[in-house]
Amino acid sequence: MLRAWEELDVRPGWRAEIIGEGITLQAPPKDGHNEIIEIILRRLYTVLLREGSPAAGTGVHQNADIRVPLLGELYVPDLVVLPRPFSKWGKKHLAEDALLVVEVTSKWNAATDRKTKRRGYAHGPVPLYLLVDRWDEEGPVNTLFSEPENGGYRHIHHTPFGAPIKLPAPFDFALDTSDFPTDE
Repeated sequence: MLRAWEELDVRPGWRAEIIGEGITLQAPPKDGHNEIIEIILRRLYTVLLREGSPAAGTGVHQNADIRVPLLGELYVPDLVVLPRPFSKWGKKHLAEDALLVVEVTSKWNAATDRKTKRRGYAHGPVPLYLLVDRWDEEGPVNTLFSEPENGGYRHIHHTPFGAPIKLPAPFDFALDTSDFPTDE
């Protein structure tokens, strides 16, 4: 499956992932989705570039493939924070090397981000998984999953859009979500 994924000729903006026993294609995200990613990216760089930041040796990447060998899956998250330099990882970016993964739900794939990828990132293990869910049935919500253990996360913290969400070490800052758009 991995070989087939590597040989795919995917159109610009599209993403191919290995989820379960198949390869799935995702269409390019729409404006609201991209705007949220851009806001998070700017705020993360503010922290990463701060003098003496414990996260200073990391970089934020969009659309980098993250492999979960234990499950045989490969995801392409919206954002991933990895130690620099990115080139040292070669073709393999393992989930266990990520410090933070961010997924912003789209209407059609929200269940995958909420369940399948959450389980995959926990198995990675990715220490911090931020799910920005514009399509939650109770209203837009940010959920930070932390402390992966046995294929799940021990700590789950929810905040509604508009409220800050605290990202722990090595980031140590409250992510302002007040200007996250809720429309597609």
